[in-house]
Amino acid sequence: MSALPAPVTPDGATRLDGLVHAAEGRVSGGLSPIAQGLALLDWGVHLANAPFRRVELATQAFWVAARMGEAARGATVIEPAPTDHRFQDPQWREPPFHALMQAFLLGEQWWADATDGPSGVNAADRRVIAFSVRQWVDMFSPSNAPWLNPEVLRSAQETGGGNFLVGAANAVADLRAAIGVRHDQEPFQVGRDLAATPGAVVYRNDLIELIQYAPTTKDVAREPVLIVPAWIMKYYILDLRPENSLIRYLVDRGHTVFAISWRNPTEQFRDYSLEDYRRQGLMAALDAIGDICAGVKVNAVGYCLGGTLLAMGAAALGRADDERLASVTLLCAQTDFTEAGELQLFITADQLAFLDDVMRAQGYLDASQMAGAFQFLRSNDLFWSRLVKTYWLGKPEHSNDLMAWNADTTRMPARMHSEYLHKLFQHNELAEGRYEVEGRPIALNDIRTPMFVLGTETDHIAPWRSVHKIHLLSPCEITFALTSGGHNVGVVSPPGHPGRHFACLKRPAGGHYLGPDEWLAAAQKREGSWWPAWADWLDAHSTGRAPPPAMGSDKHPALDPAPGRYVLEK
Repeated sequence: MSALPAPVTPDGATRLDGLVHAAEGRVSGGLSPIAQGLALLDWGVHLANAPFRRVELATQAFWVAARMGEAARGATVIEPAPTDHRFQDPQWREPPFHALMQAFLLGEQWWADATDGPSGVNAADRRVIAFSVRQWVDMFSPSNAPWLNPEVLRSAQETGGGNFLVGAANAVADLRAAIGVRHDQEPFQVGRDLAATPGAVVYRNDLIELIQYAPTTKDVAREPVLIVPAWIMKYYILDLRPENSLIRYLVDRGHTVFAISWRNPTEQFRDYSLEDYRRQGLMAALDAIGDICAGVKVNAVGYCLGGTLLAMGAAALGRADDERLASVTLLCAQTDFTEAGELQLFITADQLAFLDDVMRAQGYLDASQMAGAFQFLRSNDLFWSRLVKTYWLGKPEHSNDLMAWNADTTRMPARMHSEYLHKLFQHNELAEGRYEVEGRPIALNDIRTPMFVLGTETDHIAPWRSVHKIHLLSPCEITFALTSGGHNVGVVSPPGHPGRHFACLKRPAGGHYLGPDEWLAAAQKREGSWWPAWADWLDAHSTGRAPPPAMGSDKHPALDPAPGRYVLEK
């Protein structure tokens, strides 16, 4: 009798299961099918045990049917939300399209009510179910169907169906781009049209290039500015075209500006941690600037994830009584993750375990997997509206600098991204004083330098009320500003751009806390860009003017012209 095969060890089984999950992730875009199933089970079981809630939903369904009958006779019984742009064409107000719109909106409202409860459903599962159902309902909007959309039908009549031919060509072009086939001549090129502010790389390690920008004024503010961008995308979101480059604006305002350009990680970076990003990124940049601009403090600016890293670094510096920072600016950066917006939909234990397996197999999280999550969050804006415009209406999608930057994707190292999601999003270690730097916990309470903090009104990634929580975590002077726009457009807001506004209010060091609604009522409202107000704030926290420092130093000579090598890596 032959011996039984040796059992698979628990570690071996875990690795094999991880490979299975990684294969599933390539199909699902990194989203766990089990997480969706568990949420559905939680909701379904509780609904099954709530007979009167089911009766209430059935009663509402009869009411919806009656209202649909009124709509079929021409009555307007429901209006689209102000942010819903699907039904803006005037013909949606005429039969038969009016009835289609009304029926869909009534059905959408019923499903929203159906997923709001019953009591007892886990809050995270309720959010997942409401979100998932919304995605399915959005699929059936009459605006998405070319034979039901009056704007598409009118275009087909006017062009003799030519809009569909152009749309097909657009679809082929998108398919070619998806498989990596690029145009011979891109309309925006990095170093020529974008990221073109003159400067030089003055420091390089395995993770970053530090760019120093050439001065354009005869004297500069004594304290240089260090920009710490997010590494989820390329750094030049803050250095697009000259007319909307925040970096060029600062240089022309008389500031010495340095910016970190992060490397686009490959599989070999799988074990890089958040601490590696702090040490080899922020701290290495501060060391280099300290050599080039000897004896002066630094105004540090962090954007999105770069701002979270800067907050960590500033807390660690404060704990060590290291006074290298003159001020801290956080742009759309969260430090407390308890209200982190719709991204929390993907931060469940099952989803994170699934994503860990996907990243472990690859060594990184691919840009396409991140893009899928963001498209789900704003499917009407980022997917369905584009489908109608580009494929059904056959309208060309004119590229702009922000779109070109958005297409220039990056990857995220497996270990770093796992730590970010588990330690910050899931367990909120930074805000609760449990996140460790060099083996010891840090506290944002140790940040005592003045802070300028920016939130944006329609941010889906770092909601402004979440960003506002920094008021609870540090006693320092905080100037908080809230600007129109979203996570990117709100930040890239040059002076002269029409329709922009912001509100601003300073809390002195040790001042009393104002909740978000109180803050909004008390803040001073202004028209225009927030950039000049921030630049004035930097000037107010400067110790004077001085001749521009040399470009680099003996220890940190100029290596390459800006924008350097790392930003070009694919």
